[in-house]
Amino acid sequence: MHTIQKLKCLIVDDEPLAAEGIKIYADKLDFLTIEAICYAPIEALNILNSRAIDLIFLDVNMPDLTGVEFLEQLQNPPLTIFTTAYSEFAIDGFRLNAIDYLLKPISFARFVQAVQKAKAKQTMLQPKVPAAPAVTAVNNELYLKQDNEFIRVCADDILYIEAMQNYIIIHQADQKNTIHQTMRTAEELLAGMSFFRTHRSYLINIAHIDRIRGNSITIKGQEIPLSKHRREELFERIVDKKLLNK
Repeated sequence: MHTIQKLKCLIVDDEPLAAEGIKIYADKLDFLTIEAICYAPIEALNILNSRAIDLIFLDVNMPDLTGVEFLEQLQNPPLTIFTTAYSEFAIDGFRLNAIDYLLKPISFARFVQAVQKAKAKQTMLQPKVPAAPAVTAVNNELYLKQDNEFIRVCADDILYIEAMQNYIIIHQADQKNTIHQTMRTAEELLAGMSFFRTHRSYLINIAHIDRIRGNSITIKGQEIPLSKHRREELFERIVDKKLLNK
């Protein structure tokens, strides 16, 4: 018998009636299972830290911490569908790579359309067969697998790494390589070296920082975003220890 692969879902909405409405819709579909309902973002953080979640239904307009601010703080967020009564927040949804954006009141037809997108995305993200890693590390060197060849890259020569959906782009001064790999794997391989995650989509080599201004870092003329919660850690771990004229 074929087993249905269920998406484990989390509802985050400060309006109980709205949250219950999403749960009622989800219960009608055999590929969704609601793991928890949270009425505040801080509750959702505890859930995400304690169990695997595939999909979040995330309200945008919540007190203390908006849905957008909440999602920006997650380093490896699950698939996300924004829910809100305010259409002006749609651009934030696209900026944060949300699967879809549902305007309240949400119709069942529109709900089904959104979760089908999430289901298709989750299927695409699942590896069909075990594969050898596209990036491996030996001492201070990386080997990048591209087709049938392996390209040696010195970690010191990497300026920054950029995530693009299921790929990462490794930027060097004179070239860049696109590899089918996750940012999380790259970050784990480079742990202990001079790399810092500035944003969900960027991992930088701190040895190549030219300037930090506001919420951006400049490396060889390239502006790289620095999220608010990562900026504080960057200064605490790196900048403050080497700061002149304190």
